Amino acid sequence: MDLFREYATNVTRRHFFRQGSNAVGWAALSSLLGRSATHGVINAAEPAPHLQSLMTHHAPKAKHVIYLHMVGGPPQMDMYDYKPVMNDWYDKDLPESIRNGQRLTTMTSGQARFPIAPSKYAFEQVGECGMWVTELLPWTKKMVDDMCFIRSMNTEAINHEPAISFMQTGNQITGRPCLGAWASYGLGSLNEDLPTFVVMVARPTNTEQMQAISARLWQAGYLPGEHAGVSFRSSGDPILYINNPPGVPPEIRRRTLDGLKQLNEQTFAQLGDPETRTRIEQYELAFRMQASVPELTDLASESESTFKLYGDAAKKPGTFTNTVLQARRLVERGVRFVQIYHNNWDTHANVAGRLPDQCRDVDQACYALVQDLKQRGLFDDTLIVWGGEFGRTIYSQGGLSKENYGRDHHPRCFTMWMAGGGSKGGKIYGETDEFSYNIVKDPIHIRDFHATVLHLLGFDHERFTFRFQGLDQKLTGVEPAHVVSELLA
Repeated sequence: MDLFREYATNVTRRHFFRQGSNAVGWAALSSLLGRSATHGVINAAEPAPHLQSLMTHHAPKAKHVIYLHMVGGPPQMDMYDYKPVMNDWYDKDLPESIRNGQRLTTMTSGQARFPIAPSKYAFEQVGECGMWVTELLPWTKKMVDDMCFIRSMNTEAINHEPAISFMQTGNQITGRPCLGAWASYGLGSLNEDLPTFVVMVARPTNTEQMQAISARLWQAGYLPGEHAGVSFRSSGDPILYINNPPGVPPEIRRRTLDGLKQLNEQTFAQLGDPETRTRIEQYELAFRMQASVPELTDLASESESTFKLYGDAAKKPGTFTNTVLQARRLVERGVRFVQIYHNNWDTHANVAGRLPDQCRDVDQACYALVQDLKQRGLFDDTLIVWGGEFGRTIYSQGGLSKENYGRDHHPRCFTMWMAGGGSKGGKIYGETDEFSYNIVKDPIHIRDFHATVLHLLGFDHERFTFRFQGLDQKLTGVEPAHVVSELLA
């Protein structure tokens, strides 16, 4: 008995009975509706699945997303959640009625006191919307009427790894598809020579306390593998092995890939494993990217006015400003989802020494991105998201002085903002108490945020599902979630 042939037959038979219970009906329906009705059916001879899109549930407002994740948790009360009353509470203990038994991290659970640390930074009320913004963000102050502020985000996660996973994948346990993978799966590609979902990790100016992040955050999970994020590096070749080794011309590379494709197609025909199809498409995309990526990452075509808008850091590979400019170029070329991670926001200590650097890294860059997208007619259909995985405590971790302090993790409330892509410019949503500790009006959970983003992309989060392990899996999970209509233009 040929054991491999027996295995292939059994796998294919199981696959048929699992997937083909309505095969005759689907065959009849597809003959009537044509190609679009069979999006989910994988065939090695058809165009790549990642080049196709699902039918959205309603007209999308956003066609692209640029997600700027501030790794570590920005301190909301030092940036956007103005609490002047705290000046009267300097070095007084946080009332137990405010803390109300909240779980603490191991970094502060052993402290004898929880002294209030009011923000040392001045705030100004700006724009027609009247948003209060820290002095550390002078460029941001110019565009608040284009921004949609959420001051009442909340999560259950209190440590970085589960909190970032929750924010990106909708679950504190790793292994689920991230938001970018869902967008790729639903919207498909607009450029066959570039990935649908690109990830970049920016290098902060200050590297005092970097958090570990990994490719688990941009994986496809149970979705087909081609929807995972493709990581662009900040130095050297943007993608490993993008160039052929010495002595290997493109013709030899093409012939090699053709041979591999034939072998993989034979394996696919025998086993029907969709991951084999993913491997075929990854090889083909990589070959096409050898021509498209060098042009993409060469900023020589950008005008001096563009560099003036973004600032000198735009010319320095790996900076946040440089990655944001690259994000605009990616969106301009049809990439659906661009994820940028900016590290070192975990200000357990030395807020005075670190936060100004962090804000300088992102301030002008975010302003320039919004203006640049506007000038190119891309702002209305590109959703920009900015935020971390949780907030910070109003009480100080460690030593406290008028000039410096630290802040621990705080999941009960934090601030995020959106701009463009159908979000409501000039909107200020949600309120926290005078301690920026508890939400007193209009809370938004991560699930609600995800439902709202999917809505802007044209999908009903309840119906946007993928069948896996006998369940209709979805980004927002099984607990209640709702679209926050007040955030929509």
